[in-house]
Amino acid sequence: MKQTIALIDDDRNILTSISIALEKEGYKVQTYLDGESALIGLTRTPPDLAVVDIKMPKMDGEELLKKLRKKTSLPVIFLTSKDDEVDELLGLKLGADDFVKKSGGFSIKVLIERIRVQLRKKNPNNLEDNKNIISHGKLKLDPSQLECEWDGKHLPDKLTTTEFLIVQELAKRPGIIKERSQLMDIAYREDTDIEDRTIDSHVKRIRKKFKKIDEGFSAIETRYGSGYRWNVS
Repeated sequence: MKQTIALIDDDRNILTSISIALEKEGYKVQTYLDGESALIGLTRTPPDLAVVDIKMPKMDGEELLKKLRKKTSLPVIFLTSKDDEVDELLGLKLGADDFVKKSGGFSIKVLIERIRVQLRKKNPNNLEDNKNIISHGKLKLDPSQLECEWDGKHLPDKLTTTEFLIVQELAKRPGIIKERSQLMDIAYREDTDIEDRTIDSHVKRIRKKFKKIDEGFSAIETRYGSGYRWNVS
């Protein structure tokens, strides 16, 4: 079955060029010109992944992502025409899975490869130990469904695929410190351009999601100068 990619951008030329390229690669494509119509369309007919421009009329990409994250862990790749890192960091804090800049020689080939990376991570058959439930204390992870529970409750805001991979990697060996580089290898296997602050942004968002159901959540421990570990004490 063909995988479906949703494209949300107010630039018709970009929508057309990306759509043609994706269809040549064998994907089905949904297109939207603004965030409002996209929110309705993505809710009614969920795709496998969404590529979202940040600056759009009616509802921008950041607001669209906020609303999507309340309902789904759908992989989202942000597009931006700015070089400013503020957009990228804000997008990661909101729960974007990846980021591609349109300025400075935008490459559709690069975007397609980023899409492939996210779809591979989404596919449960590509996750390690996909048949095994991981349980430590209050934590329960089901890699086959990308489901996470804490103290018997599902997180109000679902973990994104990238966030799930980070939690899974930490929880597989509680008490063992995972360096940022190790977590980057897990979460961004095919991408060598990711920097430390990207993992830090993901961890901050993961903690915030757990704290919505447990204000005292402290299972992810920062080991300054080293990385992170799952604290079982």
